[in-house]
Amino acid sequence: MSTHNGHAVDEKSEARGHVLTLVALLFLTVVTVGASYIDFGQGNVVIALLIATVKATLVSLFFMHLAHDKPVNGLIAVAGFIFLGLFLMFDLIDVTSRRDPNPQVLHPAAVQTATPPAAPAGAAPAAKKE
Repeated sequence: MSTHNGHAVDEKSEARGHVLTLVALLFLTVVTVGASYIDFGQGNVVIALLIATVKATLVSLFFMHLAHDKPVNGLIAVAGFIFLGLFLMFDLIDVTSRRDPNPQVLHPAAVQTATPPAAPAGAAPAAKKE
């Protein structure tokens, strides 16, 4: 047994926890790829963000050892990932609720270039200087 932050840690149980976390992350990656092939409409982004939040939480808790640290550190990390996911979802909800994401103000009317006036019908062409 070794010690981690003053706590006795069994290497076999720690290795088992890392392997289980790896399997969970690989499973969530397969779920993310599978969900990308299914059309959920605007829900695709929400589903991808939820899965990414769960994956980031798993990495921070187990690979960064926040699960074995003071509980408040793990709580702060998990809350940070959850709030980041919520803020991104609210941004996406706001952007997708707009009728025209590119307002007409951003597209100025086409500017017509000035064309030289046409020569009068009876006028002779200008002579070339040599």
